[in-house]
Amino acid sequence: MTDPWHQPLRHVRAGALSVDTGQTGGMSRREAVSARTVGSQRLWMGQTHVAPHTHSGDHHHGDSETSIYVAVGHPVFVFARDGEEVRLETSPGDYVFVPPFVPHREENPTGEEAVVVIARSSQDAIVVNLPGLTPVEPPAGD
Repeated sequence: MTDPWHQPLRHVRAGALSVDTGQTGGMSRREAVSARTVGSQRLWMGQTHVAPHTHSGDHHHGDSETSIYVAVGHPVFVFARDGEEVRLETSPGDYVFVPPFVPHREENPTGEEAVVVIARSSQDAIVVNLPGLTPVEPPAGD
């Protein structure tokens, strides 16, 4: 048994991320750090890719807090506050915090793929897909 001071670091190469994780229509999640991949006990980390002119379905991440770093593109994060739709328009370098159980979706209104890095306070990729919004690709030129 290895003591806590002498456990090995784990290296997950960019090309080794797995799509074998919780998914939502309209986006692709890629798992990097999790209980399954590296044996983490309190953290999940990966990427989400949203194709140009696409949006995800509505979803939430259970009791997990989610932190998002925008790496590429200008994704829009949509949620409701006091019965009104709120749209957070982001740029590379921005961060977004998603509290537990908050329904939301990601939209990519641009012609460039959007890529975000995600960290969650759980070693599992908790994804609860909600009925309602169906991911679609808007007509060309939108």
